[in-house]
Amino acid sequence: PSRTGREYGPPPQIKPKRLGDYLEAMSMSVFQSGISWDVVHAKWPTIREALDGFDVDTVAAYDDEKLDELVQDTRVIRSRQKLAAIIHNANRMIEIDQAYKGFKKYLRSHGDFEATVKSLRKEFKYVGDSGAYIFLYVVGEPVPDHEAWMTSREQRKAAGRG
Repeated sequence: PSRTGREYGPPPQIKPKRLGDYLEAMSMSVFQSGISWDVVHAKWPTIREALDGFDVDTVAAYDDEKLDELVQDTRVIRSRQKLAAIIHNANRMIEIDQAYKGFKKYLRSHGDFEATVKSLRKEFKYVGDSGAYIFLYVVGEPVPDHEAWMTSREQRKAAGRG
C-alpha cells in the first residue's frame, strides 16, 4: 500500500480520442519520474487545469514566459525541466502525428514493444523504460506482462545491459 493506505493496481487505461489524450498520459509519466504517485494523482486535476486540459496545440505553443508562469504555479509540480519536457513532447507529438498520419500509427510502426520503447525514449524527454511501459499500457497499446517485463529488466541490468 501507499502512504495513504490505498492499494495501487495498474493505472486506468484510456481510449485516446485526440492527440492531447496521448500527451496527458505521457505527461503523467513525466511528472511521476522521481515523485510519488500519491503526489502526482493528488495534483492531477489542477495540473490538467494549469496545462489547458492538455490541448496539444496550446501546450506546444507555450513560450518561455508561459513556462516561467507555470514554474510559479502551485497547481502544478513546479519542475522547470519537466514542464519544459512536456512542451517539447507536445511539439514532437504533433510532428510525429503529422509524419505518420496518426500517433497510433507511429506507436504501431516499430514491430515490437522493445523497439517502440526505444523510439519513445529517443523522441520524447523524461520518458524512460518504466514511463514508456506505463504510457503504452495506459493508451491501450500491447505491453508484456508486467512481472515478466520487470524480471527481464532486472536480468538485463545484472548482465550490464540495462
